[in-house]
Amino acid sequence: MAESELDKVSGKTTTGHQWDGIKELNTPLPRWWLITFYATILWAMGYWVVYPAWPLLWSYTRGALNYSTRAAVAVELANLEKIRGDKMIALGAASLADIEKDPALLALARARGKAAFGDNCAPCHGSGGAGAKGYPNLNDDDWLWGGSLDQLVQTIQFGARSGHTKTHEGAMLAFGKDGILKPDEIGTVANYVRSLSGLSTRQGYDVAAGAKIFVENCTSCHGEAGKGNQELGAPNLTDKIWLYGSDEATLIETITIGRAGVMPAWVGRLDPSTIKALAVYVHTLGGGK
Repeated sequence: MAESELDKVSGKTTTGHQWDGIKELNTPLPRWWLITFYATILWAMGYWVVYPAWPLLWSYTRGALNYSTRAAVAVELANLEKIRGDKMIALGAASLADIEKDPALLALARARGKAAFGDNCAPCHGSGGAGAKGYPNLNDDDWLWGGSLDQLVQTIQFGARSGHTKTHEGAMLAFGKDGILKPDEIGTVANYVRSLSGLSTRQGYDVAAGAKIFVENCTSCHGEAGKGNQELGAPNLTDKIWLYGSDEATLIETITIGRAGVMPAWVGRLDPSTIKALAVYVHTLGGGK
């Protein structure tokens, strides 16, 4: 490192650092900047004392004001519930059918249900309930477990394959993975399933063989005509509505490895009135029965 010297161009001294012939000037930061910097440090130290700041082994420092954003939100929500007051009591006491008949209760349920849907359901079903691959569209009239108000409450409360004792059970078997069907049989029955919805089939595919495989392996859940079974959550294979896709490759994948999507149980996470409002909101999206 070279010694510091006076730079002839700027009139400032150098630090003595030099890289490739370029010398570093010793230019102190402006005093106002330093004052501001030190002030922010003092402000941060004061913040550590006044507000919750430092994590501890099992908790965190509470701060001199004992302030908590979580507690503040809880207070605001409690105040909101007080404002809603009698309306929410009426919503909780009314039957699902009565809510849809009463314009005021219906509007309240839809508003509360829409908010709850956005917070809890939209990540899977989409903000408008249109769903995605593997996540049901809630706007159509195709329901794995039923689309009536009571059925919707049941599904929202206990979910599907959620682990709750009252959850919807039933799953698509892995016919290929478990060695129940051979690859050529899976391809044949996949084309047969496509034909049930009027979709094109592979050239040379054996219709009779596909029907035989379907009867022997699939009718116990999907029915002889492929119309499905809501008690088992088995989809209708004839309505051209597909949860995972209708192309041959996707159907072969479904038959090979099975399907067992999970919907969480919301009982215990959401209060009964909110679950009721959610059911009403979903029911009025356009696909409820």
